[in-house]
Amino acid sequence: MRMQHTKKLVTLAMLSALAYAAVFSFRIPVILFLKYEPKDVVLAIGGFLYGPLSVCALSVVVSLLEMATISGTGAWGCLMNIVSSCSFAGTAALVYRRRHDLRGAVLGLLAGWLLTVPVMLLWDYLVTPNYLGYPRQAVAQLLLPAFLPFNLLKGGLNASLTLLLYKPVVGALRRAGLAPASQAAVPARCRPWVLWGAGAALVLSVLLLLALSGAL
Repeated sequence: MRMQHTKKLVTLAMLSALAYAAVFSFRIPVILFLKYEPKDVVLAIGGFLYGPLSVCALSVVVSLLEMATISGTGAWGCLMNIVSSCSFAGTAALVYRRRHDLRGAVLGLLAGWLLTVPVMLLWDYLVTPNYLGYPRQAVAQLLLPAFLPFNLLKGGLNASLTLLLYKPVVGALRRAGLAPASQAAVPARCRPWVLWGAGAALVLSVLLLLALSGAL
């Protein structure tokens, strides 16, 4: 039992480092001051492995590291990052925990995507003026033309990348003895459909990213 606990802590520490590296190395400007980074993909994988509470712990650790090193938005930005990550990856992990199979993973990611959009629109309206100094009316005018497509894009990229990367990442962790073998979720006969669907979603998300970037 102690060995399993140690392996879990090591794996969570590795995922925290990967999530922070994703923020540090892959911040892609999308529209206005909004940037996409794939850290929630790493957090969702951690949530599929160890549950929604692990997502909360990972999101807090990574957001605090980000605030202390590379972020200029302070405590408000840290809070926004935690809410966003928990809304997406935490919801996906919660659904997957209740239905531990391929359909549960897909439904969880879709639920996280759909929940994150209205949650972040509300938080953008309430919190963004506090750390950017924008008038609330100006933020309200940006909700539909900027924040809505950004959050749709972010959720689509996170969901599709998680489906594509979950098996390779967990396979590597399993070969290293850091992930329990019972956590494998995607049956081989369903994998082509999943890959095609996730690939199509990823292509559409990238096209939306290019379209929004061109609107800068």
